[in-house]
Amino acid sequence: MPHVVTCFLRHRTAILLGRRSDAVGTYTGRWAGVSGYVEGDPVDAERDARREIREETGLDDATLVRAGDPLDVRDGERTWTVHPFLFDVASRAVEPNEEIDAHEWVSPPEIRDRDTVPGLWDAYEAVAPTVETVADDDTHGSAWISVRALEVLRDRAAVADAADAVTAVARALRDARPSMAAVANRVNRVMAAGERTPGAIRRRASEAAEAALDADDEAAMRATERCGESVATLSRSGTVLTALRAAAPAVLIGESRPACEGTGVAATLADDGLDVTLTTDAALASELAGRDVDSVLVGADAILADGSVVNKVGTRSLALAAAREDVPVYAVAAAAKVRPDETFHGETGDEADLYDGEAPVAVANPLFERTPAGLVDGVVTERGVLDVDEVATVATEHRNNATWNGGSGASGGDRE
Repeated sequence: MPHVVTCFLRHRTAILLGRRSDAVGTYTGRWAGVSGYVEGDPVDAERDARREIREETGLDDATLVRAGDPLDVRDGERTWTVHPFLFDVASRAVEPNEEIDAHEWVSPPEIRDRDTVPGLWDAYEAVAPTVETVADDDTHGSAWISVRALEVLRDRAAVADAADAVTAVARALRDARPSMAAVANRVNRVMAAGERTPGAIRRRASEAAEAALDADDEAAMRATERCGESVATLSRSGTVLTALRAAAPAVLIGESRPACEGTGVAATLADDGLDVTLTTDAALASELAGRDVDSVLVGADAILADGSVVNKVGTRSLALAAAREDVPVYAVAAAAKVRPDETFHGETGDEADLYDGEAPVAVANPLFERTPAGLVDGVVTERGVLDVDEVATVATEHRNNATWNGGSGASGGDRE
């Protein structure tokens, strides 16, 4: 049974499809992902996937998002074992080789409308985002995860026979990440905006995902105006990272335990040529006091309706230190991260990460915390810099959207 790789390259919310040319031995004229035979041990199929991406597109900087379980695809008397992969790429500029005579970046559900190689939609579903991956993702920020949630809604609407099935998925996504307001708000907006047929929801979810990426980019660009020559930050926010890359200030960043995502951000910015100092979370306040810092920029998993900011633990102490040193603090987030209420949904880490001994020690290991509005000088969004009253207005907007399912207007589930 031959083993092959099928790679889906994703840029923003579109994937690359190529039409197979006469230079290939099978399925000429059909649309496919980047594909090829597994040479040698199928366990190392990722090696062959990356080789095929380089050969067929000229890209060598693809970031692996997900490797799916192999699936058997039967075509007549022949069966292929397909190893599916999803990669993110930074650009749509590809240089197809002779095996591809045409290529297009398309919304994934278009696979179902084309003459493709056998099992292409099944291969995509094996690596596509799901309710479970949205709920379990502990690597990416809430902006990224909210876009993936919209992709789930789009893809499920594409295969649904009835509106009830899509509504059930929307409910599950809305409640998947209570601490991340953008997930529920963006799903609620799609469901509240018009008719709820599968086709209409698919179209709106696709448009909303692209609009979400635009909003995050615009918030980042507005945040560059608040950077100055030196910025302090912590944790990892894709929106803050974009702003720092564009403004290129000197950066002081906390490591952000327990996942230490600040360490990765520090390395990324240093590789981009920025002047970066990485410090421990405990030392971040004293390092801020000893430096000439122009502003503090932090991300947000949620902005509560009273203007307070929910973000990675350590944000509050950094904001307190900034107030002591008269350094302005800005939370950078799309308006979709404003909650319709003032409920703080926390997430906690494993107790054993702090203490796994036998003594009767109570452990508090919060991952997120609430920073009062009085410690934040403004919330930088795609709509501008919002004060407390303007945040309340956005919260009302989200509260109205959240009533699409007959709910009270609260975004997210009831878990604390």
